[in-house]
Amino acid sequence: MFSESPSIVPSEDEHQSEYVADSDKRRQFISGFSGSAGVAIVAFTAALLFTDSRYYIQARRQLDSNWTLYKVGLPGVKRWDEFVADLPSGSQVGVDPRLLSRAMAISLSSQLTKKGSKLVFPRRNLVDTVWTDRPLRSKNPVVVHPVGFAGRNPREKIADLRTFIAGRPGCMAYLVSALDEIAWLFNLRGADVEYNPVFRSYAFVDMERAILFVDLAKLSDGTKAHLKIHGIGFEPYEGIWAFLRKENARSGKVLLSNKTAYAITATLFSTKLEVLAHSEIERAKAIKNEVEIAGFREAYLRDGVAMARWLAWLEEAVLKRGRKITEWEAGEKLTEYRQQNENFMGLAYENISAYGPNAALPHYAPSRNATAFIGTDAPYLIDSGGNYRDGTCDTTRSYHFGTPTDEQMEAYTRVLQGHIAIDTAIFPEGTTGAQLDTLARQALWKDGLHGTGHGYGQYLNVISRSMIAFSGPQGFGIGEPFRPGHVLTNEPGFYQEGHFGVRIESALVVRRVETKGQFGGDIWLGFERFTQVPIQTKMVKEELLSKEERAWLKDHNTRCRVSLAPLLEEDKRALKWLKKETHRNKAGIEWD
Repeated sequence: MFSESPSIVPSEDEHQSEYVADSDKRRQFISGFSGSAGVAIVAFTAALLFTDSRYYIQARRQLDSNWTLYKVGLPGVKRWDEFVADLPSGSQVGVDPRLLSRAMAISLSSQLTKKGSKLVFPRRNLVDTVWTDRPLRSKNPVVVHPVGFAGRNPREKIADLRTFIAGRPGCMAYLVSALDEIAWLFNLRGADVEYNPVFRSYAFVDMERAILFVDLAKLSDGTKAHLKIHGIGFEPYEGIWAFLRKENARSGKVLLSNKTAYAITATLFSTKLEVLAHSEIERAKAIKNEVEIAGFREAYLRDGVAMARWLAWLEEAVLKRGRKITEWEAGEKLTEYRQQNENFMGLAYENISAYGPNAALPHYAPSRNATAFIGTDAPYLIDSGGNYRDGTCDTTRSYHFGTPTDEQMEAYTRVLQGHIAIDTAIFPEGTTGAQLDTLARQALWKDGLHGTGHGYGQYLNVISRSMIAFSGPQGFGIGEPFRPGHVLTNEPGFYQEGHFGVRIESALVVRRVETKGQFGGDIWLGFERFTQVPIQTKMVKEELLSKEERAWLKDHNTRCRVSLAPLLEEDKRALKWLKKETHRNKAGIEWD
């Protein structure tokens, strides 16, 4: 236990983003841990790092002897806020109020006050005082996301938001601080955060005004014209503080999400706030329109072509040519194939290219100088996706280039069964992700495995901002009902530390379906699968699959062959690989 008062160093930026710009990676700078989720607590005599199961192994590798790792989720291990709340009476806990959500700041302050302690807000971020070589903030331009990809224009979205405001008694405006929500609302994209097409900004919408607070140097004449056409004004980014102080003189309350930074909310009188448990923009953004859904289909088809060409190259290099291909080199080659695709705007996230023991780290990413060779004794896992103007892709496949062991095959088959159970689910309106999550886990629980899935944006962040706390608009394991138009991933996995890991991930969109007899009326929902990448059948233990599961696997791979083959006619190697991979299975499953 600390004998003195500590400082909290969160992972998030001023906008409570999970993935942040290099200039905002304070926790990484102070600790050396580069994972996206975790909180550091630093005092004079100790330093602690709290993170979840995705990063146990990575954190242990990256932290030096000055740090103590708290593996949140294990029995008896407290969350960082629980740890702080149990500090001795009289403690003063410091944190930058820009980096803590309003909900967390109020909860933590209340808990500390009950113990005779206090949450304090230093005038300057203490990490910033010692971070002498801190990267500069991005000056990348803000660009228009055309309505041909977005499906709706900003004026329409703002009108819907104003209708929501008008429906809340006493409310006059809505304050937006989440970067992906602002990008979606105004049909804009940026490049301030690697892999996330967002830009540092705030937005304020009332019944007469819509204002974007942003670095004005990032706005071209074309972008300014787009904003003016849709009735959106623009002001300097730092102007948000003075603007909100002036708003205290106006009548009516301002709506905002409970994830808004405490410092922003503190500029408004408490009587001027109505705090929402979930952002209305986040909810609206989660439901994709038909233009966006059509764009996802096209993006996943192109991405499937790139992955088929790449998998054919990789298999030939490893097996036929006996080349020593590193995990990093394999990921870079996949990026090269994607770059040849129409509407490609960059990777959606850092390539997770992992062989053997490295595949047991769910968020492992190789670097040029720290990487393993891809061999033939264990599964190779690729989790990678392209960002296209018409859709964001997120796909994981596990492949074995040798002869899999019985243990590897059983783990892979259980993961596949969980994947199929989710993909084929039919459920009534009102069903939540938490309820459906048990379908994936039913097969996985038998062997102590696990599964998950998350919602994501259309040419936006691949992981919903809400996943910071594993709550939000949609996802497996979350108590929010699925609605038609929700897009999410289906990605059960198995990870045996020090040995291997397997994961199968495809993207789904929630659609209305007709059932036999339509019992209960038109209330039934199911999934349409976007992903067009074959699932390797060599690792499947056929005797574990039901007749229906074998039929699903055959159907999926056949669909991939039918969709991709016409687009691979000029790449004979890829076409040959595709036909081989989808026509038969060395493990015993034969396709027609």
